[in-house]
Order: sequence, then structure tokens, then C-alpha cells
Amino acid sequence: MAKKRKRRCDDLPVLHPDAAGIDIGASELFVAVAATRDPQPVRSFPTFTRDLHALADWLQHCGIRSVAMEWAMSWSATTAT
Repeated sequence: MAKKRKRRCDDLPVLHPDAAGIDIGASELFVAVAATRDPQPVRSFPTFTRDLHALADWLQHCGIRSVAMEWAMSWSATTAT
């Protein structure tokens, strides 16, 4: 029986290069963009209004046009207009 080769993330195609992922917690958001978009591609932000504005500014600076958000074990995708 042939061994299956595990796929590495590097082998997967990039389908949405202008997307980010956000993990939503009660007091903190963890946000990831493509490593080519920023020297620090994973950041955390508190959930206060000023911090959410900073998050939005960072995503715009990185050229992000859509996000996928995770909370309570569910995924949702949204697109900026």
C-alpha cells in the first residue's frame, strides 16, 4: 500500500490573496494577513472602539478587501464594499 504524502500549507494555492482571517474572542481579536502583506502578518487587537479602528486601518494598509471571521466554532465570510 502506497503511503500518502501529507500536503504542506506551502503547496496549497492562494485563492483569495486580498483576504484576512479574524478569530473573534470576548476581549481580543487575532488577525492574520498574508505574510507578503506585512512584516508582522499576525496581530492581536483589544475589542475597544479605538482598537477596532486601528484594526480597520491596518487591514486597509495591507490591501485587504475581504475577511473570514471565526467565533464560537463557526466561520463566516464577508466582503468589503
